[in-house]
Amino acid sequence: MGLLACVRAHAQDVPRDVTLPLENVRFDYAQVLSVRPVYQVLRTTSTERVCDVKDATQSTALSRIVNSVKDRLSSAGANSEERAAGLQNCRMEAVEKEFRRTVAFDVDYMYRGSKFRTRMDRDPGNRLRIRISITPHPFD
Repeated sequence: MGLLACVRAHAQDVPRDVTLPLENVRFDYAQVLSVRPVYQVLRTTSTERVCDVKDATQSTALSRIVNSVKDRLSSAGANSEERAAGLQNCRMEAVEKEFRRTVAFDVDYMYRGSKFRTRMDRDPGNRLRIRISITPHPFD
């Protein structure tokens, strides 16, 4: 019976509380080794007027007659402007455009002989301010 009472008393022991000390924080500077921009590529499609450029050496009497007939049959304002600019066969076409924009920077830096890498929203320059935090790990 005494052994059973000892086991019950031991089972009711309150586990000890683990208290972690406050974090020890300081700031220092690290040397930046390289900075590489990270791009986002955006593609858009728009409709634009595209014309062929007339070649003056291939202009024959027959082609001039055909072009003048085309000009009279279609709207005179646009074609006369195109002809004066040396353009022919104008049409609307889908044109794809590509834009690159910088969304982040991959930064390699060295602090006390160790190399690190991080992604930042701006280029840090030659040195990077870093936060150093030391907290002891409790024993298990």
